Amino acid sequence: MPPSPLRHVAVLVLEGAKPLDVGIPAQVFTTRASVPYEVRVCGAAPGLVTGGDGLSYYVEHGLEALEWADIVFVPGYRFPDRDDPPRAVVDALIAAHARGARLAAISTGAFALAATGLLDGRRATTHWHYARALAAKRPLVQVDENVLFVDEGSVLTSAGAASGIDLCLHILRSDLGVAASNHTARRLVAAPYRSGGQAQYVPRSVPEVLGERFAATREWALRRLGEPLTLEALARHAAVSPRTFSRRFAEDTGYTPMQWVMRARVDVARELLERSERGIEQIAADVGLGTGANLRMHFQRILGTSPSEYRRTFTRGE
Repeated sequence: MPPSPLRHVAVLVLEGAKPLDVGIPAQVFTTRASVPYEVRVCGAAPGLVTGGDGLSYYVEHGLEALEWADIVFVPGYRFPDRDDPPRAVVDALIAAHARGARLAAISTGAFALAATGLLDGRRATTHWHYARALAAKRPLVQVDENVLFVDEGSVLTSAGAASGIDLCLHILRSDLGVAASNHTARRLVAAPYRSGGQAQYVPRSVPEVLGERFAATREWALRRLGEPLTLEALARHAAVSPRTFSRRFAEDTGYTPMQWVMRARVDVARELLERSERGIEQIAADVGLGTGANLRMHFQRILGTSPSEYRRTFTRGE
C-alpha cells in the first residue's frame, strides 16, 4: 500500500498569539506514518511575531503558506475584540477558502475568521469569555458558547485552548478515521472524544457536585457497551434518580443518555470496521446493537454512510 499523500497544514500566527493555541495543531499534525500531514508555521510576513503571554515566534513562512495549505489553523490571540487582523491576512484567508482550503480557528482565532465574513449566517464558537464580544461585533455569526467546537464543513471553530485538541482530533477522525484519531489521542495523553460543552468551565456560584460522578458513569458505560445499558442502570450507577440523571447528563454532554450511548456504540463500531476483519453482524453484536440491520440504520442516521462504505474508505490496504 503506498503511503497516503501528505495533507498540508498552515498555522497562521497573528500578533498576540497564544502559545498553547499555536502549539496544538503544530504538534498534532506533525508528519509521521500515522498522521500524513506536513505543517508550516507562518505569519503575515516571515520573521519575528510578538506573541501573548511573554512569548514571541520566529516564523519561516509568510502568507504564501496559505496558498499551499489544505487546512489553515488560526490560533487564538490577545485582545481579539479590538482590531481586525491586517487586510492582507483577511484577504489571504478568503482566497485560501475560495481555493478549497478548510479554515479552522482555535479559541479567539474565531474573530479573525469572522472578519472574513465566512462565518456570517453560520454557527461558530470561541472562548466563553469572548463569546458575547464576538456576537456583538459580528451579529451575523450564530455564536454558540456551549460547545467545544463547531464544524461547518469548510470553516471550523473551537472554544478555549484545550478544545483545540478536540477540534484537531475531530479533523483526524474525519480525514483518516477513528483508529488514527484514537492513536493520536493516546500519543497526546488526551481524551479521544471529550463529551460535554464549554459551559461546564464557566464560573458558577454553586459548585457542580455531580460532574465527577457523571464522568465516572460515562467511563463505566464505555466499558460495557456490548451489554444492555438502560437509563435506569446509568442513573443507578451515578446514584441519582433517572429524571435527575437525564437532565444533568444532557446539560453536561448535549445529548440524552441513550443518544450518547448510541453514538459511543457507533464510534466503537467504526474502529472495529477499520482495524478488524469482523463481519457486520459480529460487530453489531460486539457493540450492543444486536443486528447488522440495526448497525446499518444507526450508522446511516449518525454518519450518513453505510458500514461497508465506511470500511472501504478507512481500511488500510483496500
